[in-house]
Amino acid sequence: MTTHELPIESYSASRRLGMPRPLGKTAERVFFGGMAMLLCIVVFVGFFRTFFGAGFIEAPLPNPLLRVHGIVFTAWMLLFLTQAALISARRVAWHRTLGIVAFCLPPLMIVLGVIAAIDALGRNVTIGALDPATSLALPLVNVTAFAIVIAAAWKARRRPDAHKRLVVLGTVSLSTAALGRFPWAGMGIPPAAGPVIALAALILAVVAYDVLSLRRVHRSTMWAAPVVFAAGAFAVPLGMTSAWHSLAQLLTRVVR
Repeated sequence: MTTHELPIESYSASRRLGMPRPLGKTAERVFFGGMAMLLCIVVFVGFFRTFFGAGFIEAPLPNPLLRVHGIVFTAWMLLFLTQAALISARRVAWHRTLGIVAFCLPPLMIVLGVIAAIDALGRNVTIGALDPATSLALPLVNVTAFAIVIAAAWKARRRPDAHKRLVVLGTVSLSTAALGRFPWAGMGIPPAAGPVIALAALILAVVAYDVLSLRRVHRSTMWAAPVVFAAGAFAVPLGMTSAWHSLAQLLTRVVR
């Protein structure tokens, strides 16, 4: 039971104790719809130079695989935004029907994400000042976090309160790739710190909404938020270890 479903006695008790009234359905729709829009903007800005602004279909990418990868991940973001809009419009039946289609994408996204990451390693692609092996950790670790959280979201599809939080947090984990491509240095922020700060802000927005709407952190947020943050914040330190570099060398030999 969410706080906006609590009996009237709970509201009266809250007022007697001087506690703020829980947020209602309108605030819920605004928040989750706003998060969907924000994450779409983050992805658009992050990949504007190399993909969206370069012509989308005509973008000069190294191989067709990356084009398919970009199209599939873009489809997820658009479906994510559409699903939030359907809930805001109270089209729950349409939302559930489209959800069946939307959840056909994550398995394909995970496979494409892994293949694209290994392909980038074979081409010695770097992210910022990181070497190719360390750069590999960012997509692989974060796509793993996405897989864990989005699988839980599918399992919780009949529990809307958990489902929507997990979908948002799973999509936040995908946004780390875009955040890593922001011009942080031009904004006066160290490139190594910018993505982590932005990731933390996105996650804290979900936590703050929970506190305001439930006066506690939702159970799903409580475990998924640390998973997503750890994947984004500790991927680079993991990628710098000798064990990870050994794995990267092995994958390089496989690719070549």
